[in-house]
Amino acid sequence: MMLRTTTRPNVLAGIGGWLWLAIIIVPIYYILVTSLRPRSDYYAENPLAFPANPTLDAYREVLENDFLRYFGNSVVVTLTSVAAILAVSLMAAFVVVRSNTARTRGIFQAFLLGIAIPIQATIIPVYYLIIQLGLYDTLAALILPSIAFAIPLSVLILTNFLRDVPKELFESMTVDGAGEMRTLWNLVLPLSKPAVVTVGVYNALQVWNGFLFPLVLTQSAETRVIPLSLWSYQGEFTMNIPAVLAAVVLSVLPILAAYIIGRRHLVSGLTAGFGK
Repeated sequence: MMLRTTTRPNVLAGIGGWLWLAIIIVPIYYILVTSLRPRSDYYAENPLAFPANPTLDAYREVLENDFLRYFGNSVVVTLTSVAAILAVSLMAAFVVVRSNTARTRGIFQAFLLGIAIPIQATIIPVYYLIIQLGLYDTLAALILPSIAFAIPLSVLILTNFLRDVPKELFESMTVDGAGEMRTLWNLVLPLSKPAVVTVGVYNALQVWNGFLFPLVLTQSAETRVIPLSLWSYQGEFTMNIPAVLAAVVLSVLPILAAYIIGRRHLVSGLTAGFGK
């Protein structure tokens, strides 16, 4: 006779989950509905009620205030930084996994030390270096430090993922006469897609939302990026809260799209190799 086992539902966990979902959803809902609210109705209506007269005037006003220029600058900085981070980190992780020399281990440990160094502690040397290179108030002044500070963690994630690749696959590529670059391109890159997507999405989020480097290393409106534009809109649209929140909604769309595209690979990429 088989005993039927039943598990009781975890009511407290369910309630906690719904409460946490509400804490997340309510602010997002408030931002969306407020961005659709006419400026004249902002103080007259319930802030959580759907606008009685929804309008896109706030979005139109933001787009007319050079938002597309700032958006374009952020796209250039983010795409260039992420592309360089992925290229350098994947090659470095490949060398760390395939080469087991003392020099390689020392280089890998040096990469890990970079994780422990906070950006705030190095902002003055970085500022001085950018000035000496003549890159102040340029997009390159944002791209180069973003790449440098993102490489250590990226190398760690990719290295732990590549360690799960069977050595027999590397040996079969060597037997077929494949060189290092061919092995990297035809074997490592396709197999490490989850980790590459994880590193790409994570670093895109960090670069896109970065505020300290743009604040310190740029000055003019021509090199302004999204985080600084949102900061300036708070002063420009002091009494126009719908316009400020419309700018917030527009700034989130690219990162939201990147997350939707790469969400399937995020968990597997972040947890690869750490269970060993």
